[in-house]
Amino acid sequence: MTREDILDAAAQVFRIKGFHGASMSDIAKAVNLQKASLYHHVSSKQEILLALLDRALDMLTERISSIAAQSIPADEKLRQMIRSYLQALAENPDLSSVLLFEHRSLDRKAHARHVPHRDRFEGIWREVINQGVKSRIFGCPDIDIAVRALMGVQNWTLTWYRPDGSKPIESIADEYADLFFNGLLVFDAQRWEKNHEHTR
Repeated sequence: MTREDILDAAAQVFRIKGFHGASMSDIAKAVNLQKASLYHHVSSKQEILLALLDRALDMLTERISSIAAQSIPADEKLRQMIRSYLQALAENPDLSSVLLFEHRSLDRKAHARHVPHRDRFEGIWREVINQGVKSRIFGCPDIDIAVRALMGVQNWTLTWYRPDGSKPIESIADEYADLFFNGLLVFDAQRWEKNHEHTR
C-alpha cells in the first residue's frame, strides 16, 4: 500500500461523499486498511485534500503550460488549452471533482498553501489571453474577467458531461472555443459601435 494508492481512493471517496461527509474510516476501508494503519501514511483529511489539490494542479499545469510555451498564435494556443484542460477533467473525474468542488473545505493554513499554486495555474491562462490582446488577436477590456468566465464555463462542464453522451469532450471544447472567440451575435459593425460607446 502506497501513499498514491491512498490518494487515489480518497479522491473517489471525496467525490462520492464530499469532503465533510467522508471520514478517515471511509478512506481506510477503501484501501483495506485499519484506521490506525492509515495514519502511518497520512495525518489528516486536510493533508489528503491538499495533496489531491496539488496533484490535480500539477497535472493540469503541466498539460497547459506545454501548449502555452509553443510558438503559435494566441488563439490557437487557447483553443488547444481548452481542449487539453477539458480532456484532463473528463479523464480524471475523481481528482477533478475534488479540485473544483472541495477546495473550499481547506482550513486556513492549507488554503494559504494552495492559493499560490492555483494562482500560478490561472496565470498561464491570463498570460495567453494577454498575448492575444497585445498581438491584436483578442479584444479584451478586462483579462481577469475573461479568465474567470472561461474557467467557470469549463469547470461547470464536469457537473453535466457524461462520457457516453452525444458529444465527445473534444467537440464540446471546440464549441466553447468558438463561442468564446466569436460570441453569439453575427457581427454587425453599427451594433458593435453603439454597444461600446461607453468604453471610449
